[in-house]
Amino acid sequence: MDAIFEATIQLLLADGLPRLTTTRVAERAGVSVGTLYQYFPHKQALLYALNERYLDALADRIEATCLAHHGVSLRVMIDALIETYWKAKTERADVTRALYRTAVELDNEALIEDFAARVDAATLAMLASASDWTGQDLAGINLTLVTVIFGTVRNAFERNLPPAAIETLRDHLLRMCHAYLSSAGKRHGPADVGG
Repeated sequence: MDAIFEATIQLLLADGLPRLTTTRVAERAGVSVGTLYQYFPHKQALLYALNERYLDALADRIEATCLAHHGVSLRVMIDALIETYWKAKTERADVTRALYRTAVELDNEALIEDFAARVDAATLAMLASASDWTGQDLAGINLTLVTVIFGTVRNAFERNLPPAAIETLRDHLLRMCHAYLSSAGKRHGPADVGG
């Protein structure tokens, strides 16, 4: 199975999605087309499985990071979450870009929902354990943070930003998340209500 997935990635990178066929994947992977069809009856099934595998691995990394950072400060948690997500997306940036392009060909709503549920559970549990949390509406804050972090990284890839711009964006994202958490974690007294 690994050979089939790697062959698919290699062909996507070399020739793009329009030229990707199951026959070419089978040849590159060194398996018969019949063997490939036993697992993936058509190109969309193969692309779906490839994206599923990628999202599962990404969710595994995020869950591991969140578990490892229970009980620390919010700042340390957010730094670790951004670092993990950014690193996962940039280790093979060309693959990340290729998979983003394949996603438009798929009905992958279930994949995204499963990934989001895993990430939301892991990040919410981590944030709830923070040593310095004093605010409310943790679920809303968690959703905002995850949406901003993941959306920012995806936008950086879709825009194909140069490395220097990506690093600047990453630094600003860290500062923005820290400021947001600092503000959201403060208790609001009667004098603070409404402004």
